[in-house]
Amino acid sequence: MKIILSLRKHHYAARVSIFLIMVALIAAMVGCVQSVPFYDLTIASTAGGSVTTPGEGTCTYDEVMVVNLVAEAEEGYQFVEWTGDVGSIANVEAATTTITMSDSYSITAEFVKQYHLTIASTAGGSVTTPGEAGPYTYDEGTVVNLVAEAEEGYKFVNWTGDVSTIKNLNAAQTTITTDGSYSITANFESKYTPMVAGGAFHTVGLKADGTVVAVGYNEYGQCVVAGWTDIIQVLAGRYHTVGLKADGTVVTMGWNEYGQLNFGGWMDIIQVAGSFLHTVGLTADGTVVAVGYNEYRQCNVGGWKDIVQVAAGCRHTVGLRSDGTVVAVGSDASGQCAVGGWTDIVRVAAGCRHTVGLRSDGTVVTTGWDDYGDLNVGGWTDIVQIAAGYRHTVGLRSDGTVVAVGSDASGQCNVGGWTDIIQVAAGYHHTVGLRSDGTVVAVGSDGWGQCHVGDLMLIV
Repeated sequence: MKIILSLRKHHYAARVSIFLIMVALIAAMVGCVQSVPFYDLTIASTAGGSVTTPGEGTCTYDEVMVVNLVAEAEEGYQFVEWTGDVGSIANVEAATTTITMSDSYSITAEFVKQYHLTIASTAGGSVTTPGEAGPYTYDEGTVVNLVAEAEEGYKFVNWTGDVSTIKNLNAAQTTITTDGSYSITANFESKYTPMVAGGAFHTVGLKADGTVVAVGYNEYGQCVVAGWTDIIQVLAGRYHTVGLKADGTVVTMGWNEYGQLNFGGWMDIIQVAGSFLHTVGLTADGTVVAVGYNEYRQCNVGGWKDIVQVAAGCRHTVGLRSDGTVVAVGSDASGQCAVGGWTDIVRVAAGCRHTVGLRSDGTVVTTGWDDYGDLNVGGWTDIVQIAAGYRHTVGLRSDGTVVAVGSDASGQCNVGGWTDIIQVAAGYHHTVGLRSDGTVVAVGSDGWGQCHVGDLMLIV
């Protein structure tokens, strides 16, 4: 009996021991397990979209968990990137990507407004960059390069349409900033625009093919222009003729006693002017050069800047600035240089002793010698172009009719019956008009055949 009790005690003790060992093992195992860290992910978005996966706000995730991210843009917007704590985002520029939770993070989905750009061109050229048609889609604030290229025989004129953010409307290569949806057009015109010019005793015409014709006094060879080509503007001085070529260089014929033709080094010229014994050139950067007779300092234009048009009188030179103000140098004996107060001017002309300015509203201002009524333009309205002769002033109206005041001793002001005129020029004692069909009319002194323009056809 004692033996049985002893065996039972031993068996019980063994079971207790095993239980205690198991409890110890379990306790040991529990003591080795560490709790898994948890991190917060805070998600937001800018205007124009939202984060649809996992949503916006703050969520909690286990350490190293890979969380899917999906950002969706609204109509008219584009996803740009993820910002904030983006070190563990797989691709910050992808709307659909992942983030690995190695810490607590705060991220934002960035969206941007998008606009459309539609581009067209007139006949004579095309927009090569970024191209035509569209619409092209750009993020708000994008600066887009614009390049317009003219075809052979044409030239770029300007950009029109929604042009408020175009850097330079008159440049074929420029930029536009997309702060809205825009539609723009590149405008081209014939490279050679027909025109007429009046000298002392001769008349010059530029044809639509870039060649030149001249009639009148030719003792100094000022009418020997038959070989000129690629000309985009002509001027007629007292005894000399000047042609501006499309490449910005200048060709001349005629009398050069005072060096009025000494501009062999002129480059990048965009307009020329000339009168009695001097010649003036406007460069593409808005500065001015002049050669010839300078007794009255009419060639002292070296300091002029921001000039968009020039004119030359007998003894003075006039420049129109881009802001609509005017400068003048040279003889001021008759007040022909008193232009300091002029504003809102879009065109200037210079006679022998008077200066004329065309305002943007179609009215005209004058200063200088008025013995022959050269300045009697107070009632003129709807004028689109002006010209000044030796002692007379001419204005072209928008309806193609012409007005003139001043000396009419040779009939140079007899323009009342002219119609369909698109350009006028004034010589010393004669007036010339170009019609829209390319024919030319002239009135006034004709002692040297300067008004023999009936056979001239400038549009071919």
